[in-house]
Amino acid sequence: MAFAGSVRVKLLTLVLAPLLLGVPVLLLIVWFWGTQGYDQLLVTKVSSDLGTARQFFDRVQAALGTRLEGFASSHRLAVALERGNETEIRRLLDEAAEEQGLDYLLLLDPQGRVRVGGAFAVQTDPVGRDRSNWSVVRDALQGYARHGLEVFAPAELDSLGPALRHTARTPLLPTRNARPDRRSVEERGLMVQAAVPVAELDGRVTGALEGGVLLNGNQGIVDRVNTIVYQEASLPLGSQGTATLFLGDTRIATNVRLFEGQRALGTRASQAVADKVLERGEVWLGSAFVVDDTYVSGYQPLTDTAGRRIGMLYVGFLEAPLRVALYRALAGLFLLFLLVSGLGTLADLRWARTIFRPLERMNRVIARIEAGEESARVGPTSSRDELGRLARAFDHLLDSIAARRWELQRSAEELDRKVALRTAALEEANATLRRAQQQLVMNEKLTAIGELTAGVAHEINNPVAVIQGNLDLLREVLGDGIDPVREEIRLIDEQTQRIHAIVTKLLQFARPGDFAGYAEATGVNAVLADCLVLTRHNLNRGKVTVETRLMAAGSVEMNRGELQQVLINLIVNAMQAMPDGGTLTLESRDIDPDDWAADSDPFEGALVRVEDTGHGIAAVDLDRIFDPFFTTKNQTGTGLGLSISYAIVQRYGGRITVDSTPGRRTRFSLWLRRQARYSEQPSAPLFAARLLKPGGG
Repeated sequence: MAFAGSVRVKLLTLVLAPLLLGVPVLLLIVWFWGTQGYDQLLVTKVSSDLGTARQFFDRVQAALGTRLEGFASSHRLAVALERGNETEIRRLLDEAAEEQGLDYLLLLDPQGRVRVGGAFAVQTDPVGRDRSNWSVVRDALQGYARHGLEVFAPAELDSLGPALRHTARTPLLPTRNARPDRRSVEERGLMVQAAVPVAELDGRVTGALEGGVLLNGNQGIVDRVNTIVYQEASLPLGSQGTATLFLGDTRIATNVRLFEGQRALGTRASQAVADKVLERGEVWLGSAFVVDDTYVSGYQPLTDTAGRRIGMLYVGFLEAPLRVALYRALAGLFLLFLLVSGLGTLADLRWARTIFRPLERMNRVIARIEAGEESARVGPTSSRDELGRLARAFDHLLDSIAARRWELQRSAEELDRKVALRTAALEEANATLRRAQQQLVMNEKLTAIGELTAGVAHEINNPVAVIQGNLDLLREVLGDGIDPVREEIRLIDEQTQRIHAIVTKLLQFARPGDFAGYAEATGVNAVLADCLVLTRHNLNRGKVTVETRLMAAGSVEMNRGELQQVLINLIVNAMQAMPDGGTLTLESRDIDPDDWAADSDPFEGALVRVEDTGHGIAAVDLDRIFDPFFTTKNQTGTGLGLSISYAIVQRYGGRITVDSTPGRRTRFSLWLRRQARYSEQPSAPLFAARLLKPGGG
């Protein structure tokens, strides 16, 4: 009854209830969500760290194969093989093994038997031993470079050199929570093994090079992984990042410490981790007991070339410092909540007293009005407290004010709607006008270039026809005597065809609807090689060093001449961007839909990159470089090269992208389809707006 008839009790209840009841509930929610969210954050971080570590470890393996391919195709090895001097070959193998950090390096004959073994890595004499039982060797003898992880038995290590067996030998240490193991020592070796074919100039495989790096005790790799994943200040609050390579469940390379100065080699993963990662092939993400402490850990299985799980890659960081920091933060937050709640309660009580006095005075005035002033009455209400009486006195006034406000609001909304409609109409009209102006200007440019290209085509095609006719005459007159210069004449023939194609493409830019390229299965590596032959003289004269990483195995469906035109245009642009010399890098690799991240149109094909170390492209020009007639070479450029290149690639459904760092480098990327998907030529004014940036970049 006191609660229903007293506004004082109601106000105190409304004010104090959230503080006295809500704050404890809120603190519990914060505690639960905070710990859960923090745990998820740690798991997310260690998952990201594990992905970074695996990418680096994969690059280490790929780099071994790449370096071995470079040595296999080197001139010095080819000369030594041609001479057949085994002493010289053995010396080259020694030098290559030392330069590339290999633990062994063998030259195999076409049957996979050891022809020469380098004394640097091999302490015994392996000549004649059959190595064809290894899958990477078999693939190399078939002409395919291959690398991967393999487990070498003690006898295999001993045959390559007693030092390797001694290095791989790791005593097993008792480890809490590890599964039972009767062995006292791990004598097997986890090896990064690579093999590449050795071929003659005609492409015939005459043998293979096999090399490897032993991971047992290889602290350099795990230290580099740890340095890359856990850079300085990436783990605050005293936490410590670690990385480990496992052979089975045994640590063979790690920076986890047993105690100061000694690494935990020979300790083993817990049984729970081994069962999940090695037995079921799953990734472990979360807390795990590591040697003598709890770490936020990530374990990923490692497989050999046959897909068998042979070990694990691990990264993690100490959990205790981060957990202590979390609890301290939550405790501080709880104390702050309690302090604010206490101060708020005192302030609310003092503030409530200032409200009660005016309300009681207003209640006495209303009581006098009820006693004799009937005109002051209000309509019926169910409330019996002081605020209810105040509401009955002022409800009519509030209703009147609300009615007036509603009328004003309706008028304002109507006015806003009319203004918005008018504004939209004006914006649409302005946009239409701008598009019409742009199209008019571009049409005038295209008309001018159409007239120009018609004359250029006539003037160029006549001398090209003369050159072609004389080439045919040379073939007919010289007959077999043409053999010494057959390759040069072939290149001249191809270039006359290319001149004709360039004139055609210039016409095609002005009248794209009249032309269509003939698509064929084209190997990007072969086209890049031809482009280097054609531009080698200018590159040498410009003091430009060329680096190639051509790993694309498949072909793309595209006109070969058009692809060559695009690549030569990019190479020439790169050379002109390095007037004082520099490095030109040509890369190619296969792509598949997994390379495209969240892209809405993934496809299979090849990625070709042309990168220079020139002056770069200014940020203000980067979005305009594919626009027709836009050029930064005011004296020599026409502004059509990149526009035509963009149109050629886009016609076959491909993409061309660019990224540049002013003063350092520029890189163009061609994303070409395995099977062309033809699209209509886009109008020239839209080229800049359609600068694509796919996620697989």
